[in-house]
Amino acid sequence: MQYSLLLIPVISAFIGWFTNWIAIKMLFHPREPKRFLGLTIQGIFPKRQQQFAEKLGKLVSNELLSFQDIAAKITNQDNMEKLMPHVEAHIDNFLRKKLADEMPIISMFIGENTIQQLKGVFMQELRLLFPDLMQQYMGHLQQDLDLEKIVIQKVAGFSSDKLEQILNSIMSKEFRFVEIIGAVLGFVIGLLQIFITYLQ
Repeated sequence: MQYSLLLIPVISAFIGWFTNWIAIKMLFHPREPKRFLGLTIQGIFPKRQQQFAEKLGKLVSNELLSFQDIAAKITNQDNMEKLMPHVEAHIDNFLRKKLADEMPIISMFIGENTIQQLKGVFMQELRLLFPDLMQQYMGHLQQDLDLEKIVIQKVAGFSSDKLEQILNSIMSKEFRFVEIIGAVLGFVIGLLQIFITYLQ
């Protein structure tokens, strides 16, 4: 057996690892278009960053976090009820302290029973007012808050370094796995080449 043949699997493993490593690097590099042998080469993500931003913007606004979902959460009756103790405390403070400071004469005629009655009337009215008020507010907010546009601008505005850093933090294990698979497959192909050589 020629010992030089043992180099074949090792070289094949290196080639398999190296080609996959190059393929992963070409996802992000070169950052800017480069001319090489008449071809223009640029990393996939830098080249497609705008399209990636637009697709992600549509995905977020239509599927993951639509404005309707946000509005439904904010105007949900249970969530509105959670605000009521804070509102009631504010009204109580107003009737007991601020009213006395601003209109001391009137406050002299307002006792505990009157405060409780006023507070009850105010709270009942606010429970009727809040849902309509929030619906109107959400209608105005929807015109000003375009989630799709915000996501597109944010992602399109990422630097290439930032985008690479984000994707590497998410997929570093997968990238490493691809590199290892390339080396393993290369090694197996090298062993097959030795086997075929001996069969001849």
